[in-house]
Amino acid sequence: MRRASSVLAIAVVTAGLVPALLTGAGAAAAAATAGGWGSAREVPGTAVLNAGGNAEIYAMSCAAAGSCTAGGYYTDASDHGQAFVVTETKGRWQKATEVPGMAALNKGYATVSSLSCAAAGSCAAGGYYRDGSGHTQAFVVTETKGRWQKATEVPGTAALNAGGFAEIESVSCAAPGSCAAAGYYVDGSDHGQAFVVTETKGRWSKAIEVPGTAALNVGGNALVYSVSCAAVGSCAAGGYFQDGSGHFHPFVVTETRGRWRKAAEVRGVARGNGTVISLSCAAVGSCVAGGNYRDSSGELQVFVVTEARGRWGRAVEAPGTATLNAGGGAEINSVSCASTGNCSAGGSYTDSSGRTQAFVVSEIRGRWGKAEEVPGTATLNAGGNAAIASVSCAAARSCAAGGNYEDGSGNDQVFVVTDTNGRWRTAIEVPGTATLNAGGFADIASVSCAAAGSCAAGGYYDAGSGHDQAFVVTSS
Repeated sequence: MRRASSVLAIAVVTAGLVPALLTGAGAAAAAATAGGWGSAREVPGTAVLNAGGNAEIYAMSCAAAGSCTAGGYYTDASDHGQAFVVTETKGRWQKATEVPGMAALNKGYATVSSLSCAAAGSCAAGGYYRDGSGHTQAFVVTETKGRWQKATEVPGTAALNAGGFAEIESVSCAAPGSCAAAGYYVDGSDHGQAFVVTETKGRWSKAIEVPGTAALNVGGNALVYSVSCAAVGSCAAGGYFQDGSGHFHPFVVTETRGRWRKAAEVRGVARGNGTVISLSCAAVGSCVAGGNYRDSSGELQVFVVTEARGRWGRAVEAPGTATLNAGGGAEINSVSCASTGNCSAGGSYTDSSGRTQAFVVSEIRGRWGKAEEVPGTATLNAGGNAAIASVSCAAARSCAAGGNYEDGSGNDQVFVVTDTNGRWRTAIEVPGTATLNAGGFADIASVSCAAAGSCAAGGYYDAGSGHDQAFVVTSS
């Protein structure tokens, strides 16, 4: 299954819920010439697991240098999608394993959609699976002291998810055993509702509808795209809701001292269609969210909005994108904050020739600079279809990002790019993928940096004959 990285078209896959918006020495030498990135490799163990020939990584999280975890799905011999996790320990990737407990839960298709690690060997993941009745259910699973426990249906969703379609979109952990997850479910009236669920001291509480969305979501289509926790009991989340006129609006909601407050519409976004796509909190009460909206001309623009001292300000158009986005089709896919006032975001825009280009924009000491085309992609992206999929900042002015581009032969390739001392360097094709990606279709889904210059990324490539394989690549 190919999952589009673009968020130009959001689709809640259930009847009646389709929003009108938004989707050795030689090795050492190679690493040196590739800006510290090693060669991509097929995820260990998936050659055996992936009998059906389709595997992808959707999520990556690094708790420390050389200690990362990734998750996604593979297709077994019965053509059923199965959720997997894979761990890097002391710089070495171990064998991927099916998520424990999923064999009993999943009767059709399952995947890890998001994952977060608070410390080495202490992570949480979430996603969805299809039960024996053909209903899609949300699950969570926790890793404790390096061992994954059994996955469970998200507590409370059995009652909430009367419409039989629920997913976790995002997971964030502030400390071992202290995490939050969020997504959506379909109620008995076939309306999409946004939910959050919290893990405290290693135990998941019952999921709840995001407070305040019952009043906002008159149109019956709401979803949380992103959640971020800066400390135990202090998180923020964002997504969209639908008003009575069928328009979609971005919202944010904050958890304070373990209690979720009321969701509020993002101020400053033009009335119409919009959503928060990504959110990152650097400290308690200090977060940045990014997303998309349609302006009065119907063109897609990008915004950023900041929470300072616990109060959300007004959204602003991402600086510089008005000039870049001459074609009127921009999107933010990822935001990452290393510290208060030091964040980066990335996505794509449409230039005056109708070509899609990748951009990055950075905030330094509380001030956003101008968005810029990712350096080096003018050469790589000969086919005119590039985007940043994921950004991760380990420290102020030290980030990495990954995405995809279309080469001159019409093949989809993957790239990584690094920000060093506040300057984005030249993007490079992910080392090793030129050989792996025989079918000409590759994508990066997630990038995570544990320390400056120590990052990992994951995604998939087409090994030929339309078979997708999951890959990981690391830098140090």
